[in-house]
Amino acid sequence: MTVQTLEPRLLPEHSGFHTSTVRWVRHWNEHLFSFAIERPASLRFRSGEFVMVGLDNGPRPLMRAYSIASPDYAEELEFLSIKVPDGPLTSRLQTIRAGDQVYLSRKPTGTLVCDALLPGSRLFLFSTGTGLAPFLSLVRDPEVYDRFSQIVLVHSVRRVSDLAYHDELMAQLAADPLVADQALLQFHYVPTVTREPFRNTGRIQAMIDDGSLFAPPLMGAPKLDPETDRVMLCGSTEMIRDFAHMLDGAGFEEGSNAKMGHYVIERAFVD
Repeated sequence: MTVQTLEPRLLPEHSGFHTSTVRWVRHWNEHLFSFAIERPASLRFRSGEFVMVGLDNGPRPLMRAYSIASPDYAEELEFLSIKVPDGPLTSRLQTIRAGDQVYLSRKPTGTLVCDALLPGSRLFLFSTGTGLAPFLSLVRDPEVYDRFSQIVLVHSVRRVSDLAYHDELMAQLAADPLVADQALLQFHYVPTVTREPFRNTGRIQAMIDDGSLFAPPLMGAPKLDPETDRVMLCGSTEMIRDFAHMLDGAGFEEGSNAKMGHYVIERAFVD
């Protein structure tokens, strides 16, 4: 029997971007996959920021913004992506394998960072779909646990199979040597599914309205309070706009890299 070995797909050097090698790829289902690439030695970022990732497309690479799912100390850069059959980039990116190369922008940026938030006691991370990615970075960063006494990650998806990283998060990051002890006491993971039976069903807003989000073991007020709570939002444009409107009405002020506030969104993915 002849075994065919696939050669890695290498990219031409481009002065405007790093060229980085794919370390691994994990397909969650027909709609979602994760991948990790080598981290350039010169790249620095804050947990929660995003970079541009892409492939060769003639004179200029085809790039898309991706939140970094790994914490700022990690030796590799991890990403979570949807699969779009007709997507100019994702239709090609979903076929990458270990050893292939991708382009990477040289300067990470973003507002889903702790530096943009005022001090508080509870940090709520509200996400839908692949909006989970920047929060995977934050919940694996020891600095987050030093800043907040409770970290609540809420991830809403349509189907159970869309709950990427479910098992790792349900185990309260027990395999993470840097945050496992703190996460056991401070981290709360709340997955919810909207279109299939699951232990939590319905949208995030419904869990806030009926108070179920604030049930034990979560401590503190049975509602979102700008005096104690800080919020990060990442997901669908509709969800972010609805939540921002709700938070504004409750007395929360939006933060940014220029001015700290009670909540932050990633406007690069919304506007």
